[in-house]
Amino acid sequence: MFRPRVLIAILAAFMLPVTHGAAPAASPTEYFKHFGALSKLSVAVAEAMPPEQYSFRPDRGSMTFGELISHIATTNYAFCAGLKDSAAPSLPSPTDKAAIVKLLSDSFEYCSPVIANLTDEQLSKVHNSPDGRLAGREVLLAMYIHVAHHRGQAEVYLRDKGITPPSYVI
Repeated sequence: MFRPRVLIAILAAFMLPVTHGAAPAASPTEYFKHFGALSKLSVAVAEAMPPEQYSFRPDRGSMTFGELISHIATTNYAFCAGLKDSAAPSLPSPTDKAAIVKLLSDSFEYCSPVIANLTDEQLSKVHNSPDGRLAGREVLLAMYIHVAHHRGQAEVYLRDKGITPPSYVI
């Protein structure tokens, strides 16, 4: 069962400054270690919704399921491009399930080497992000929370359709 409060608490712990007697800030390796679980579960949630339900929205003010998954993907690109100090690549605007799931999966593949190769210096350096200029650690925290937040919304969409979301594995 996905527990967003637990994930946020874990991620927040990575943000603690290094002080006397406190645990040191997370290393680049620790951030990457959790990235795989974030990626796998997000793609599994996207795959769980039937293609004909990708246009489902729980109310007029909400994104469709497909728009929600696409939003996660495009924002992943923006966060990771910021960490690379480059512009996000031009992206397609898919509307069918297969292409949207591919966009999401590709966004995690784009981010994977960026996160895997971060240095302590890059984690401390300020970068552009969808949330403004932030230190690299904060960019990662914002990205992970953003994915978890919207994936949680997507899980509610699944439940609205009688579909049990995939289980969270850390």
